[in-house]
Amino acid sequence: MDIEELSELIKVHGKAIYGFCGKLAGNKADTDDLYQETFLKAMEVRHKMNAAQNPKGFLISIAIRLRKNNRRKFAWRQRIAPTAELNEAVNKPCQPEGAATPEDTVLSQELSGMIQAAADRLNDKLKIPLYMHYTADMSIDEIASTLKVPPGTVKSRLYQARQAMKKTLEVESRE
Repeated sequence: MDIEELSELIKVHGKAIYGFCGKLAGNKADTDDLYQETFLKAMEVRHKMNAAQNPKGFLISIAIRLRKNNRRKFAWRQRIAPTAELNEAVNKPCQPEGAATPEDTVLSQELSGMIQAAADRLNDKLKIPLYMHYTADMSIDEIASTLKVPPGTVKSRLYQARQAMKKTLEVESRE
């Protein structure tokens, strides 16, 4: 694969990859870094990419591996020299397009926050396929080929993730 084909892939799949990186990273700065690192790594390994064999899945698998490596490095550094984590309180709330009243807007933001928190509590085996399916709009077969697991495993993990989130949201709604 040459540079022009990779550039075309960025144009076609860039938004989906960025959204997926955003779900993995959690904040804008880390999202931007992960997105940039993903395409830098894709430039390095472009000779291994084949445009006919799920390039979106290949790019997402690069992002997953980079995130795992970054988390591993961070954990190692925390063990060596712990640092105080700064809470980033600047979260831009999602504005629903058809919100008629401020109450609807607040309720929608609260619900999306609860859903995001429930998804964040999942372990990576459940969270990553969930984000790939709903954020990057990947099919079951694309996720299976990217993660190198059978399609039945992907379906099972999506089901388990939805059930765990449902359970968490039901407990929170009772409180």
